[in-house]
Amino acid sequence: MCGRFQLTVSPEEIAEHFQLSRLPKYQPSYNITPARKILCVVELEDKSLKAVNLFWGLVPSWSKDTKNSHHLINARAETIREKPSFRAAFQKRRCLIVAQSFYEWQKLDSGKQAFRIHRQDHQLFAFAGVWEQWQHEVETLYSCTIITTAANELMQPIHERMPVIMPEGCYHDWLNITSNTDDAYDLLENSAYANMVTTPVGDWVNNPRHDDIRCIEPTVK
Repeated sequence: MCGRFQLTVSPEEIAEHFQLSRLPKYQPSYNITPARKILCVVELEDKSLKAVNLFWGLVPSWSKDTKNSHHLINARAETIREKPSFRAAFQKRRCLIVAQSFYEWQKLDSGKQAFRIHRQDHQLFAFAGVWEQWQHEVETLYSCTIITTAANELMQPIHERMPVIMPEGCYHDWLNITSNTDDAYDLLENSAYANMVTTPVGDWVNNPRHDDIRCIEPTVK
């Protein structure tokens, strides 16, 4: 799964990476948690990209309320085309979720070891995601979820699941809702992990209330 990540770069860096015409407005964080607004990129009708802030924890449009959003922070790639909660969003509302690194915890006999997973060059990347619009009377909520898949060789020692990272060259293909959904599904094969590394970090990040540079400080295994 993917339940925590980091994004602390400048708006200018994000705009350059995603070729945005406007600087994004967002709250930098070393310890982003579910049930908060996170920075996503969507494609407009003119094919330009726009940064938006979406609630992390997808609420299907047909849901009676928003109470179960915490159960839908991730969507399994293996079933995303069939699950009622995600099926329509995968077909029509795909997004990129902006990140700088994410965290995962390895289970040990002595407890859990936190790892920070990031690019070798420490540059930005994007999770594959889908978004949804929920509306009830006067209330409207725009929410999203991160797509996950089975862990590869890099991630298997840490966790059995991992978020899908979209290769930079595939951003427009992923966001293009007019493309064949089978072609979009083929983009979830995770070649972007070739540039990723895992770094053990200290226990500071374990507490979701902690949000400073100590969350990413490396430690000895």
